[in-house]
Formats: sequence, structure tokens, C-alpha cells
Amino acid sequence: MAESERASPKSDVPEAESKFSRSSYSFSIWPPTGKTRDAVRNRLVETLSTSSMLSKRYGAIAHDEAVELAKRIEEEAFNAVGLEAKCEELQILHIYSKEISKRVVDMMKSRSAKSDDSGSNAAAKSFDLNLPVPAEDDAAAALSVTNEN
Repeated sequence: MAESERASPKSDVPEAESKFSRSSYSFSIWPPTGKTRDAVRNRLVETLSTSSMLSKRYGAIAHDEAVELAKRIEEEAFNAVGLEAKCEELQILHIYSKEISKRVVDMMKSRSAKSDDSGSNAAAKSFDLNLPVPAEDDAAAALSVTNEN
């Protein structure tokens, strides 16, 4: 009886291995899922509306306004990168991240400059976030810099 119990686990191992090897796993980081994009937006809202390096330097934004700005920034960055098939997923993700960072800083600087120029909060609330979409050459240049590092 002891021998049959010992033999049983040995026979289960190949079966478990075969079940594992039959199932195929796929892992993709681009394009990000809706859940991932929501997490990016939530993090942007937190960065814009609570105490952060940006809010300390340029001033915090009201939560409701930060929600709208985060959505616009993330969507514009996603659209700027697009679904480039020429690049590897990690490179595309890196460009996407840089686009978001660039747009956040540009937006905060724009708000700060308008606030300084006018001295009123009303002027600080209106700004132009229409940043240029990078050309294909810009994306290639960003990739070459990434590959050199």
C-alpha cells in the first residue's frame, strides 16, 4: 500500500506538467488595457491635485479639474503614440510615458505662466493643451536615444 501511494504522486507530476504546457500564456503591454489607462489617469489626478513636486512648484489643481485634465492628457498621449507596429512594445510604452510627462509639465507651466501674467485665478483655469502630435521622425529619434542608452 505504501508503494502505491508513492507511485501516485509520481504519476501526477507528468499530468500536471502536461496540463501546464498545453495552456498557452500571452503577455502584452501595448496597447494598454482600459484598466491600465484608468490607473494612469488616476495617478495623474493624484499628482495634479495633491501635494507633489509639480503642485508644490506650479500649484495644485482642484480635483474635478484634475480629472478632466488627466483624461485629456492621457488620451492625447495615447493618440500621439498610436498603435505603432514598427516599434517593440517596451519602446512604445516608453514613448507613451514620455508623452504623458511632457504634456503634464507643459500644461503646468502654461497654467503657471498665465497665472503670473494675469494675476487672476480665472485666467489660470484656461489654457491651451493642444500640443503638437510628434511626427514619425520624432518617434524614431526618441527610439534611437532609447536604444543608445
